[in-house]
Amino acid sequence: MAETQPHTDSAGPHSPEPGADDRVWLVPAAKKPPLLTSRRAWLAGAGILGTACLLRGVSTLVLSPRPPPVTTAAVRVPPAPPVAAPPPAPAPPPAPEFAIRTATEREILTHVPTGLTVFRFADDQRILVLDFASLHQQGMMLNRVAALIEKAGQPRNRVLSAAELAQAISAGGDTPATYYYGHDYSAASLRRFFTLADDAHLPLDPEEATLRRLLEQVDWFKPDLNAGLISIPAVGADANVTLSARGTILHHELSHGMFFGDLDYATFVYRFWNTELTADERGGVRRFLGSEGYDTRYEELMYNEMQAYLMFTRDPEFFTPARVGMTQQRLADLQTEFLRGMPTGWLHDALAATPVVVSASAPG
Repeated sequence: MAETQPHTDSAGPHSPEPGADDRVWLVPAAKKPPLLTSRRAWLAGAGILGTACLLRGVSTLVLSPRPPPVTTAAVRVPPAPPVAAPPPAPAPPPAPEFAIRTATEREILTHVPTGLTVFRFADDQRILVLDFASLHQQGMMLNRVAALIEKAGQPRNRVLSAAELAQAISAGGDTPATYYYGHDYSAASLRRFFTLADDAHLPLDPEEATLRRLLEQVDWFKPDLNAGLISIPAVGADANVTLSARGTILHHELSHGMFFGDLDYATFVYRFWNTELTADERGGVRRFLGSEGYDTRYEELMYNEMQAYLMFTRDPEFFTPARVGMTQQRLADLQTEFLRGMPTGWLHDALAATPVVVSASAPG
C-alpha cells in the first residue's frame, strides 16, 4: 500500500483584481515655467508635483485590493504509527525428562542399568522397555498396576491403597521386590490405572509419578493408542536374575509387547487359543496361570499368557509343558502350527529362528 503524503492547507496569495494596475491618475499639468523663474515659483511647482505624486500613492493604497497577508497554515502531520515491538522469541521446548534409546533385543539384554533406563524396541517402536537396576524400584513403580490389571483376588475396578497393596503382597508370601520379575501392560491399562487413581484421589508413589511423566512424554494418554510397556530387572538384582534368566524374561515380555501393540497379532492369538487348543489344554493353561497368581477370570489375560509361555519361554526354570499337562511333542506341534499361521514380522522371525526341541527325556 502506497504511503499517504501529509495534506497541506496553506494557500498562495490571491492575484490582484484584473486591471487594477492599469488605472491612470490625472494630475493637472503645470504651466511650463519661464526659463528664468523665481525660486518661489520653482518651489511652488515642485510642491504641486510632489503633492500629486503623494495623492497618487495614497490613492493606490486605498483603491487597489490589498493582498491578504501571507501566512503559513499549520500542516497537520498524522502521528507516526507506533512501532510494534518485535514478538518475544518463542521459548525453546523443555528438554525431555527421559532420554529414550532405541535398541535391539540383544542390546537391551547386554545393557547394565544403574537406575532406570528406557528403551524403545528397535524392531517394534510401539514397545517401551523399562530396564531397572533393582527389583525394588521396579516393584514400587508397577506393583499397584499389576494388582489392578491381573493379580488374582484383587479388585478390578479400583486401585489399592499403599496399605492394601502391602497387605496383599505379604499375604502371598512375597516382598515388593519379588511380587513380579517382569511386567507387561498395554497403554490402555496404564491409562485406566491413572484414571482410577485420580478419581479416588489416591496419592501416587514417587516412582508411579515418574511413570506418569514418562507416559505423558511419549503421548500414551491418547485414546485408542495401541502400545505395550514391559519391564526387566538387571542381572544380579537378586540371586535368581542371571543373564540367562534376564534373557528369558525379556523375550517373554517382548511377546506381550507385540500382543498389546499389534491388533492383527492379538486377533490371531485369540483364534489360536479357541481353535487349536482343546478345552482340556485351555483348562491346563488356566490352572497353571492360576498357580502363578493370575486372575483366571480374565480371558484375554489367559490367551495372552498362553502365547508368551508356550511359544516364547524355553527356559525350564520358568516353564515346561508338563506344567500345563502337555507332552513335549504336543507343545512342539503347537509351536509349529503357531508359526505357520502367525502374521509375518520380527516376532515371527524370532520364533522361526528358535529350534523346536523334542526330547524323549524331557519332562512330561
